[in-house]
Amino acid sequence: MSSSSSLPAKPPPPPRPKTRGSYNCGRCGQPKKGHVCNLPSPAAADGGAAPPSPSPSSSGGDTRLRRALSFDEPSSPEKKPRPDHDGRTMELGGRAVPVDLVVEVLRRLGPRGVLDAAAVSRAWRDCADRVWRVAEELRLRPAAAGLLGALLPRCAALSRLVLHMESAVDATMLSCLAFSCSSLETLEITMADKAINNMTGEELSRLVSEKHSLSILKIGGCSNLGFLNLSSSSLNVLWLSDLCSLSESVISCPNMSELSLCFTQQSSECTDLVSLMDGLGRSCPNLRNLHISSIQLSNEAVSALEAANLRGLCMLSLILGSKMTDAAVASIVRSCASLELLDLSGSSISDSGVGMICKAFPHTLSRLLLALCPNITTCGIQAATAQLPLLQLMDCGMSLRSNLQNEKQGAYFGEINGRIRLCPKLPTLKKQPMRQKLIIKHDNLKKLSLWGCSAIDALYVKCPELIDLNLNTCTNLHPERLLLQCPNLKNVHAFGCQDMLIGAIKNQLNHIFHASG
Repeated sequence: MSSSSSLPAKPPPPPRPKTRGSYNCGRCGQPKKGHVCNLPSPAAADGGAAPPSPSPSSSGGDTRLRRALSFDEPSSPEKKPRPDHDGRTMELGGRAVPVDLVVEVLRRLGPRGVLDAAAVSRAWRDCADRVWRVAEELRLRPAAAGLLGALLPRCAALSRLVLHMESAVDATMLSCLAFSCSSLETLEITMADKAINNMTGEELSRLVSEKHSLSILKIGGCSNLGFLNLSSSSLNVLWLSDLCSLSESVISCPNMSELSLCFTQQSSECTDLVSLMDGLGRSCPNLRNLHISSIQLSNEAVSALEAANLRGLCMLSLILGSKMTDAAVASIVRSCASLELLDLSGSSISDSGVGMICKAFPHTLSRLLLALCPNITTCGIQAATAQLPLLQLMDCGMSLRSNLQNEKQGAYFGEINGRIRLCPKLPTLKKQPMRQKLIIKHDNLKKLSLWGCSAIDALYVKCPELIDLNLNTCTNLHPERLLLQCPNLKNVHAFGCQDMLIGAIKNQLNHIFHASG
């Protein structure tokens, strides 16, 4: 018998006391519910390497790819870790998971997912609180102001807030905004179809004055303001839509560079735009982009803008002013030195006004929008494309119309912010002659919109850089009188056109595709 067999047998280990199975922590024996274990993992206790805490670059890809929350941090090579990264773990499915990893996962969820996670347990709530503390951007669709009141105080680092309101905007919600998010720089509020914005002019003034870091403010549904009296040295961009009958319009923001005011098209709208324009030069001397949509726009209002002496304007959009004529163009030419975008859609300017525009801005103008301008003819359009060499976008939708009855109105691209615009009201139109021929040759033009130009029956386009062509509802354009010499053309819109015209367009596009391939 060997010596090893003569040794006494090693006694078996004592049985482990019963601990309710997986409901207790595998390290310290405490119940798991609401428990965050601070003991080291068994591997670390035995001298092995503890699992490393995941970094943003190793725990799920690029941290910039998020749906609703943005936590982008400076890309500095000496970026320091967050002070609350302490290497703690929490139990998930019987396994110890670093808390930092759970936080990184939550950061990729939308706000609703983070809120649901916070309701699981105290440990999950702590992780969710860490997410809110470092959130820099938040997009919400709150159905009640209570959600904002509970959430915003937790977001100490929030700089951008985007709200699509499905409930009313009232004093309660505004007070939540006023007393939270001290470093807020951008605030955007849009309204759902049935939601109402009850914000008054006094409440808006108080909000702007209390948010000293606010630089971008965009609010929709502002029909209940009553007046505007805003004063801010930090505000740089201001968009207000659905304005109606303002009794006072004072905007004192010396550092503002972009202003967009969209008024309702109700017949009761009676805002004094002359006083508004006259005050902009004194109160907003650094304006570069100005957009005003109002049926009250007139030659007098544009003349007041000339007196404001805003020589630094680069983008000017004055739309739906059927009372604006070539006299308004003369005021614009005298007051603006280097416009890059000019939108006079819905005005009553003529080919003479287009000629003034071409002579004034041949070296700067790249976007010209003259939709719904019934006094413009093919001569004016061809003159613009011939005399504006930097032109990249031109919109003449519904300016060349043959039949004023049963015309469908649609959207057309334009506006300072590049969105689609819908104009349900038209100025007083005159009937254009039928069978007009339009020839457009341009070396830099990229987008051309002729939607609703039913007076055109022949079109020749030679634009080597053209990418987008809108021919929607060009009902009288003949297929055999269409010629497109645009090797880079990718998008042609032909809704409402004759089937034969659509077929001719397809054939020419196929020819362009095969020639370039």
